[in-house]
Amino acid sequence: MSALKYTVREVKPEEFTVVGNLMVEVYSQIDGFPKKKEQPNYYNTLNNIGEFTLKPKVKVFVAVSGNNSIDGAVVYFGDMQYYGSGGSATKETNAAGFRLLAVSNKTRGKGVGKLLTNYCINLAKKENKKELIIHSTKSMQIAWSMYEKLGFKKSSNLDFEQVDLKVFGFRLRLN
Repeated sequence: MSALKYTVREVKPEEFTVVGNLMVEVYSQIDGFPKKKEQPNYYNTLNNIGEFTLKPKVKVFVAVSGNNSIDGAVVYFGDMQYYGSGGSATKETNAAGFRLLAVSNKTRGKGVGKLLTNYCINLAKKENKKELIIHSTKSMQIAWSMYEKLGFKKSSNLDFEQVDLKVFGFRLRLN
């Protein structure tokens, strides 16, 4: 099952619950990542993922398999003021960003995360943004490694702490 068998598209409102559940499942199972009882507001945000789409230039994209299974999702921010992170990311201009990339456990390692990341990169380029901004944590080493292979560079001025969790910022310069 390669990522080539997936289609990336905007989430439909009737899929918000499915995507929220996927995100909660994925993030709650990451070793070393805070659990629901430690960061209830974070998990509430994941459960209510559709609320992001109410903001201008914010979209939730899903990776859908040939059998219509939603196996990955990401939130894309065409305007960084809505990015919603700590640190300085929301003050970035001429940049786009993405957050909350999640890939189902059953398809992890099949290229779905890379497919969604490349979709966001290409969209930011189409929007003539100068860079794409993301955040990751030490517990997300597989994603972190993928981002670096795609050209993202650590940018310490974007780092912040979220309830005792160190969150690291990355930039990808777009030409």
